[in-house]
Amino acid sequence: MSGFIPLIRFSLLFAITPILISTSGCAYHHSKSKNLTNTHRIPYPSIDIGLGEKLQPNENILAAQIAEQIGKSIRQKYTAGHALRDAHPKAHGCVRAEFHVSKSLPSNLAKGVFIPDKSYSAWIRFSNASGDVTQADNKKDARGMAIKILGVNGRKILENDDQAMTQDFIMINHPVFFVNEPQRYLSFIEDVNSKSMLKKLQIPFTLGLQGTINAVKASNSKISNPIQARYWSMVPYQLGLGADRQAVKYSARPCIPNKVAIPNKPSHDFLREALRKNLETSDACMEFLIQPRTTSKMLVEDSMTEWKEDKAPFYQIATIHIPKQIFDTPEQNEFCENLSFTPWHALPEHRPLGTINRLRKVIYENISTIRHEMNAVPRQEPQ
Repeated sequence: MSGFIPLIRFSLLFAITPILISTSGCAYHHSKSKNLTNTHRIPYPSIDIGLGEKLQPNENILAAQIAEQIGKSIRQKYTAGHALRDAHPKAHGCVRAEFHVSKSLPSNLAKGVFIPDKSYSAWIRFSNASGDVTQADNKKDARGMAIKILGVNGRKILENDDQAMTQDFIMINHPVFFVNEPQRYLSFIEDVNSKSMLKKLQIPFTLGLQGTINAVKASNSKISNPIQARYWSMVPYQLGLGADRQAVKYSARPCIPNKVAIPNKPSHDFLREALRKNLETSDACMEFLIQPRTTSKMLVEDSMTEWKEDKAPFYQIATIHIPKQIFDTPEQNEFCENLSFTPWHALPEHRPLGTINRLRKVIYENISTIRHEMNAVPRQEPQ
């Protein structure tokens, strides 16, 4: 196992947890006991036995403990009024988009927001995964794509935002996560946040062989432009309600792949520059894909194993049109930094599935509250 240690940049390992760690996050000065009380007020999700969900021991307690560990690290890292996201703090850009559902969508996929020939306005935030906002874009790292669809009618499943008119989809440019068990993830967070180098060197053993391999692969990518990468949800979701509901995963990819080389001497923020130059002169297009589960052997509780495309194909169900625009303005950047993304901003037809998603409900909610309270800005969904 010692051979993995040079491969793992521990800051990146902490950063590549967009599924678990909040896409919002930072600090306020409440005591730990009060914060734990806050996390326990967040209702823990029930499970869908019919789709294969299964609670792990003390899952809700471990979710609160993970949220508190992350919250503690955020309070130590940032000062009031300057709180950034704990993961994905460095954005390449937050852009306006149109999410258009395919007209000829088959009935088994036409659920929730996927109404044939329906168009929605949307915001999309592209980002590095590393928690280090100063990291140069040419460093190997996982990359994130968070979509917020607007104008979505119907009551949502997140209790504190059940009247919101938004639906979020959160993805990263790697198909699998690096942990399945809450206890293992809590131990990982404790190792990462420890001041002891011995504890940090223990991380590969905490994650285990497969978890370490997944983490290294996820954080080992370089891209030339955020809209030229492919992204995956990594974890499953429900599609539909009632007897015909099913488990699915999501993905997004460029409509026309264009393998532009990374510059020989890239600037510190070359991914933002590439996105800005692209959208100053032309529109961009991405496909939104869905992968229905084809066998019960594709476990909703296993986020570390890929659903192979030759066994469970992806189908394009929508087109994401990103119009030519000037997005890199102080006003738009500030607006987007105040947004919160969570897969629990969702209709019941798109309910998140599996342990990792259940943990995210508590973690995202708690850390989003922390960041907005610290920055003294309202936490609200856009209209």
